[in-house]
Amino acid sequence: MTTDAIYIYISCGDIKEARKIASYCVTERLAACGNILPAMESVYWWDDDIQSNQEVVLILKTQSDNFEKVEKAVKSLHSYKCPCICAIPITQGYQPYLDWIKNESSK
Repeated sequence: MTTDAIYIYISCGDIKEARKIASYCVTERLAACGNILPAMESVYWWDDDIQSNQEVVLILKTQSDNFEKVEKAVKSLHSYKCPCICAIPITQGYQPYLDWIKNESSK
């Protein structure tokens, strides 16, 4: 089964930022839902040095046609110079759930 549904994985600086992005995307029907996972530690290279920070994970549930609009919205609302905004395809799923994502993330 092929679907058009995707999860968009976004790391955020704090819960306030994740809520702002999720609320905007859901209100604008760019996503059906946003899941906020409030505690994550990231270890990564930045400016030629290893960094370690507490972050928040935001997962938006939407359809692939919305990715560019979501990406644009996240870049405008996000505090990072280079935010993580990555689409994860949903290759299979419970059809009523996939239909819900499609219906709720369409204008």
